[in-house]
Amino acid sequence: MRHPHAWAAEEAAINGYPPLCQVVLDDWLLRFSGSARRTANSATPLREPQGDLNAVVTTAEALYTAQGLPTIFRIPSFLDPAIDASLVARGYTDEGESCIIEGPIAPIIAAAAPFGGGGAARLETQPTDDWFAAMARLQGQQPGFHAFYRRIVGSVALPAAFASLAVDGAPVALAYGVIHRGMLCFESVVTDVQHRRKGLSRRVLAALAGWAQRQGVDMATLQVEASNTPGRALYHSIGMATELHRYHYRRAPG
Repeated sequence: MRHPHAWAAEEAAINGYPPLCQVVLDDWLLRFSGSARRTANSATPLREPQGDLNAVVTTAEALYTAQGLPTIFRIPSFLDPAIDASLVARGYTDEGESCIIEGPIAPIIAAAAPFGGGGAARLETQPTDDWFAAMARLQGQQPGFHAFYRRIVGSVALPAAFASLAVDGAPVALAYGVIHRGMLCFESVVTDVQHRRKGLSRRVLAALAGWAQRQGVDMATLQVEASNTPGRALYHSIGMATELHRYHYRRAPG
């Protein structure tokens, strides 16, 4: 059964990490973004697909091949299982299972209170060069990926805030958030490996949650890999305990 917030969370995720190029094809959005991550280089549904899937797949394969990219479909768990089965029959392989979760804003803010020592998280309405540089360092981004990441994040059109928390003058925890349909969508949550388990991510997320709350937002959502046990434990501990649905990717053979 599909959660009533499912499609809104899907839209927030698409708009929070938008593709550099796109093609709308029937009920699907085909996204093209060079060497960026799969999220911005895959076909994802905009609504429950009703059209000719074979025609969509054939066209998608031609377009992704022309861009020098693999053909990848992103499949939310609430879609008709026949869609996934059709891709399996074509030899598409399964990868990247992730969870879409949500929770109320107030507990996210409250969960950071015991970790209030040190400086406050800094918020910007636009990503700065320093923020991008820190994100590249903490995520271990390769130069090619970083160039696409800057273009993607810099193109976000929704109301957004970019948070960073420094220790001894160096940013060690970052994230950003966008607001869509009264929902805060967290993106790119990362903490320096040497500073984990100190509540820094909680403080960054709380800062973004406080910003969103001042805009009248009362719910937050994010995507987390199903295998990311520490990340899921963190989000559960701050009140993001409702799993709306999951999704996985199907990659074309070869």
